[in-house]
This record gives sequence, C-alpha cells and structure tokens, in this order.
Amino acid sequence: MSSPAISTAEDIVNAPLLYKGKVRELYDLGDYYLIVVTDRISAFDYVLDPAVPDKGNVLNQLSSFWFEKTKDLIENHVIHTDIEQLGSVINEEHKPILKNRVMVTRKAQRIDIECVVRGYVTGGGWRQYVQNGEINGINLPKGLRKNDKLREPIFTPAAKNDVGHDEDISFEAMVDMVGNDLAEQLRSRSLEMYKFARDYCEERNIILADCKLEFGLVDGKLILIDEIFTPDASRFWARENYALDIEIDSMDKEPVRTYLLGSDWDKNSKPDPLPLAVVEETTRRYRDIFKRLTKQELS
Repeated sequence: MSSPAISTAEDIVNAPLLYKGKVRELYDLGDYYLIVVTDRISAFDYVLDPAVPDKGNVLNQLSSFWFEKTKDLIENHVIHTDIEQLGSVINEEHKPILKNRVMVTRKAQRIDIECVVRGYVTGGGWRQYVQNGEINGINLPKGLRKNDKLREPIFTPAAKNDVGHDEDISFEAMVDMVGNDLAEQLRSRSLEMYKFARDYCEERNIILADCKLEFGLVDGKLILIDEIFTPDASRFWARENYALDIEIDSMDKEPVRTYLLGSDWDKNSKPDPLPLAVVEETTRRYRDIFKRLTKQELS
C-alpha cells in the first residue's frame, strides 16, 4: 500500500529553504543541511503532475542504504535520517508525513562536476559513439552494439548546470576546471564506487548500466554528497531484460517517459496530468527496485 504523495515540504519545515530542485528541497539548519526528498517526478525538463507516491521514500532510503554500505570506501555527508532528532524543525503532527524522507547532512562545498561512470554503451553514450566512435573524448573499439558491456567501465564527467542540461566534457576539460589532483581523485573514486555497486547488483540479478555521483569538499577533504545508486541517479536493468540493439526497459520512471513519447504532447509546454495507471506503475517500479536491492519491504 502506497502512502499519499508529497509534492512539497515548504509549509511544514520550520527552517529557511535554500534550494528547491526538481525532487529535493534543501533547508538550512545552521551547522547542517536538511534534505527533504519529495515525490515530485520530472521528465524532459518538466516537473509533472501528479507526484508519484513513495518515490521520495524510495530515493531517500536507498541513498541512506548505499551511503551506509560504502562509508568505508569514502566518507559521505550523512549525519542522520531520524526525523525524531529534528525536534521543532518539523511539528509533531507532520513527522509521520516526512518519515523516511529526510536526511541531515554536513555542509559541503559542492564540486560542480557530475561524475558519470558507464559500464555499458547506452543512452547518451551510445548516441555519442554512433556519431564519432567516442564518449566524452574516449576512443572506443569499433563495432560496438547498443547496450554492449564495455571491457572496463569509463569515467565520463559532465559540467553541472543548475538551469538546463549538464554538459558532457572530456577529462582534460575537467582538469582545467578543478585541477589535476582533484580530477584524478574524482575519477578514481567514481570508478571504485561504480565497481562496488555493480558487483553488488549483479548478485541480485540487476545490471548497473551507468550511474552519476556528486562530491563535495569539507575542510579540503573529498566526500560523497547528494544521492547515490537510486533509480534517479543510475540506470538499472533487470538481468532478464538485457539484450543488444534494443531500448531496454529500465527500472525507474520509464513508464512516464514511454507514455509522454507516445502521447500527442507538443514537448513545448508542461504536459497534462499523468494517467493514474502510469503513476501506479511508476510507484510499483520504485518499490520493486528498492526490494530487489535491499531485500526489504518499503516501510
């Protein structure tokens, strides 16, 4: 049974709102940040209606799960995810609404690089490869097919843009932006994280095709921030669905994208509200990937 969808927490969090993204809201707690993960869903640069029940619950709990599992590989920004520790920041009557959707974090200086690791030639990487045989300036073998597994995963960064699309860049361009030492750290840490999660997923008959990670600095030390290995930050495929030369149905908001692409939406304005069946199927997928990864039912 899904909980009611939450579109915003602005009216029930007693702290200054610093940033409202497509899904997350960032509040200032003084020494720390409070991140609230809503059920808002976006596609093709539009935030859609209605929100998808349990989506934020899944995203926050999965991130918390992965942050705990990888904390020995690299430090992260998590302080706690216990709504009871927030005291008067959230009134008692509202705590059940935001339970499992909050994360209190250290304040890190965000590095404006989206660290993308690809283990398979698909999505935007496939489109680059078809055009010039490269992905982000990395030459790849000739004759690869769509969804082919790469011999070794590759690091393909993007420069973050808070407005509009992130911009794919070469490693050399990243060095120009952040310096050689930090660029090398970002690449090695990202590849290490991907390989860890890839192997974990394979044991559960899930393919981690690619992922994106974000890092920040606290007192000059590199830490992991934002979200990790969620359906919004990674491309998961069920092992049984894997095939070459097709568009594999990923374990995320694919029902929303499929519906919009098959509709008469003009792509120049916000789409009409999503049908109930599309919303319900999207909730089911988020709950399913949570269960398959954690071996737990969503609480």
